[in-house]
Amino acid sequence: MNLGDFDALSFDCYGTLIDWENGIATVLRAWAGAHGLRMTDEQLLTAYSTHEAQAEADHPGDLYPHILARAMRGLGAQLGVPVSDGEAGSLAVSVPDWPAFPDSAEALQRLSRRYKLIIVSNVDRAGFAGSNKHLGATFTSVLTAEDIGCYKPDPRAFEALLREAERLGVAEGRLLHVAQSLFHDHVPAKAAGLPTVWINRRHDNAGWGATPQPSAGVTPDWTFTSMRAFADAVDAEPA
Repeated sequence: MNLGDFDALSFDCYGTLIDWENGIATVLRAWAGAHGLRMTDEQLLTAYSTHEAQAEADHPGDLYPHILARAMRGLGAQLGVPVSDGEAGSLAVSVPDWPAFPDSAEALQRLSRRYKLIIVSNVDRAGFAGSNKHLGATFTSVLTAEDIGCYKPDPRAFEALLREAERLGVAEGRLLHVAQSLFHDHVPAKAAGLPTVWINRRHDNAGWGATPQPSAGVTPDWTFTSMRAFADAVDAEPA
């Protein structure tokens, strides 16, 4: 396969285009500090990760702000630290404030000259609309957990993505999935028969951070450490 063999790119948003670990850690750090809890951002994110994934699996019809609040309360229960409604709410409403990675907007602009761009994301419509203000991108389609009725890695998310690609006239084998999370994206995308690009944003960090360890081994077809490096590789291929 070559990167020029595709007509459309589907993207995970949070962790790939938007720095969700930065956004989550900002809220958790303030909460931990207010309660005298001495943990690094990495420790907080690692502890938090299982609670968000569990909330998404247990409550697939909940909007993402409710998932965030549930996850924070679960983290507090695990650590024995109280989480008030206001503290849980501060995480629930924080999505539009999460920053884009510095290279995301420019890379998306370049990629849009060559491919249809599709979002498939574990968030609600309002949250993504806020995030897209940081990206400034025009996507051909946006599929959120609110639209699909479940959260990745549920295979139904990728079934919905494939249906949308077919509706857009993207031929079989001409869709490439781009994501950071091996757990949420690469394992189920591969199971759905999609080739994948891993944007390994955590290449300088040990551990898994806010993303659980993948449930199975998976080998992406391409790996880049940034969206800029991915866009550079696409630009280097003949049109």
